[in-house]
Amino acid sequence: MALMAVFLIPWTLYLTFTLPSRHLTDHYDLAWVGFDIALAAAFAATAWAAVRRLRWLVPLAAVTGTMLVCDAWFDVVTSHSGVEILEAALEAVFGELPLAAICAYVVFDVERFQAAFDRFRRPTPAARRAALRAMRVDAPAEPPEAPARPDRRG
Repeated sequence: MALMAVFLIPWTLYLTFTLPSRHLTDHYDLAWVGFDIALAAAFAATAWAAVRRLRWLVPLAAVTGTMLVCDAWFDVVTSHSGVEILEAALEAVFGELPLAAICAYVVFDVERFQAAFDRFRRPTPAARRAALRAMRVDAPAEPPEAPARPDRRG
């Protein structure tokens, strides 16, 4: 890995001076649609791993967060006009980068994330009682009527 890091320095300099600043491609739409499908799959896999408490949560969150940062970067640098750049920057600041930060938090402290996630999933005491009543075999179909109080006549 260290050798690759060192190798990327001259490679980046080479690309800086040899790549054209403008390039048209026939598959621009396919590139973005494919990337967005892969990003949706990464989101789904990360959510699935969080719900199921799988050991794959950390690497999936790392992949999703990385893809979100890449999406924000390329949205901004491939925008054409001022309005397009503003829209891409706003999406990055208020959408992609905060979601990437949540993914980074999952990677950094998965135990605390799982504890917070479990608190949201935990049912309230009333919901627990209702579920237990519904699971009882001998539970009546309708709740019983309250008995009439002897001091009141109806």
